[in-house]
Amino acid sequence: MSHNHIISLIGFPGSGKSTVGVLLAKRLGIEFVDTDLLIQAQENATLAEIIARSDHHYLRTLEEQVLTQMPIGKSVISTGGSVVYSDKIMARLAQETHVVYLQAHYDTVAYRISLAPDRGIASSKNQTLADIYAERIPLYEHWAQLTVSVDDEEPELIAGHIAAALNS
Repeated sequence: MSHNHIISLIGFPGSGKSTVGVLLAKRLGIEFVDTDLLIQAQENATLAEIIARSDHHYLRTLEEQVLTQMPIGKSVISTGGSVVYSDKIMARLAQETHVVYLQAHYDTVAYRISLAPDRGIASSKNQTLADIYAERIPLYEHWAQLTVSVDDEEPELIAGHIAAALNS
């Protein structure tokens, strides 16, 4: 099977996975799947609510269940920032999709997250944003099949770069 048109986007919260994902799916004429929304629909709660009523480990368990069981067809899949902690999820995505890492500098994501303070980030309360960033970057780099920098360009252009790279 060609994964030409099955793409999963990984990256830190605030790197633009949802925004770029929608534009890329439109450009390729395929479905857009946001796994955070699948989890929220299943639990009938927002990610922030899920983390508040249980903890980030529970959210990661849910994420693993949803991402290992969901059907993967022609689509652009926007994943949660913490999927890289699950070898099970990532092995599946690496095998069945093109894994594209949206690489953002710390300052970029810190600023974007500050604009949406209520977004749920799956981590322990005693970790700073910088701690989480430092912990995840090597994981994103490890699983990336294509890395695209998102700091200095508009989402539309980034989607174009990804489409071009996948078609070459």
